[in-house]
Amino acid sequence: MTKWSLDKFIVPEVADKDRFHDFELPDPIMRAICELEYQYCTPIQSKTLPLSLADYDITGQAQTGTGKTAAFLITLLTRFWESPRSSNSPTGTPRALILAPTRELALQIESDSNDLSKYMEESTVCVVGGIDFKKQREKLLAQPVDILIATPGRLIDFVNRKDIDLKEVEILVIDEADRMLDMGFIPDVRRIVYKTPHKRKRQTLFFSATFNDDVMRLAQSWTIQPEHIIIEPDSVATDTVDQKFWLLSNLEKEQSLLKLLKSQSIGQSIVFTNRRDQTHNLTQYLKSNKVQCEALAGDIPQKKRLATLNRFKDGSLKFLIATDVAGRGIHVEGISHVINFTLPEDPEDYVHRIGRTGRAGNEGTSISFVTEDDAFNLPAIEEYLGMQANCEQPEFD
Repeated sequence: MTKWSLDKFIVPEVADKDRFHDFELPDPIMRAICELEYQYCTPIQSKTLPLSLADYDITGQAQTGTGKTAAFLITLLTRFWESPRSSNSPTGTPRALILAPTRELALQIESDSNDLSKYMEESTVCVVGGIDFKKQREKLLAQPVDILIATPGRLIDFVNRKDIDLKEVEILVIDEADRMLDMGFIPDVRRIVYKTPHKRKRQTLFFSATFNDDVMRLAQSWTIQPEHIIIEPDSVATDTVDQKFWLLSNLEKEQSLLKLLKSQSIGQSIVFTNRRDQTHNLTQYLKSNKVQCEALAGDIPQKKRLATLNRFKDGSLKFLIATDVAGRGIHVEGISHVINFTLPEDPEDYVHRIGRTGRAGNEGTSISFVTEDDAFNLPAIEEYLGMQANCEQPEFD
């Protein structure tokens, strides 16, 4: 391995900004951070790392795209570097367990973990539904696992087969707890949590975009005197995203989208719909009009979904047409536009959607089509954002 030192990674001190240098992280992690071109911490990272690195439990309120994944991965990788695993550890006994509500998010966390642990010997395994069970089992049992990332249902399958034992989990991460609740996963999550060591014998990092009464009860059940960190969602939604609202009739929507995607000003983009059938119909319409795009929805086979995501991430695919569930795990820098072909019924989904652009300090644009049908969903979004939508006529290059 090429010799590397922190002297090669120079980041100037800036008032009111934390650098990763400021946390005395191990050199292998800093080398990976350097190659990822991270310099200054996001707000959730600045607030989380001093506490999580000191072994405090955390309850963090933050949207996707705020950098929380790197915050919890840096925390557990640092612990593993400082306290290496014993050489005789059995397979299937992870030191860290990360629970995520969707396959896409779990796979994205796996990718981020591999990037950050590139110069370490820690192993990461992801087990999710929709992917070959036998192949996942072979990987799981090939060597001791440090970081296990999982969706609840598939993890329970492995636990029931006794391929996974959670008794040695040192850090439990629960990501997007509100989404787990919405999707009905909490009974499964509760079963999983009870198979880990008692909360006094593990560190728990609990993240959610919202903290209503139900989410707060879960957080209190699974943590010990946690430090509560809040990153306000309106800063995610409005600071780096230029939000536009186009007033259209239902008959104009498809043609307007076609004109927009063929305009010169638009780069790599995601178009969101509310339903699978809308996603497929819109993709077929655009392809018939010579627009390069692919659908991303829950009923598409996982192998094809992964291939589509990889093409989008490497830039060979320009446009994705997606539903909310399928789009939650997409973390791609440089997305220029998010287009809401239909406005979501839940205002939090609106924030999650437009958070796909304007990431990492870059600027982005969201364009929402507002028809007589969508108008019913607009007041709740305006109230959630604390701003009034300025509906205007479409503008094309």
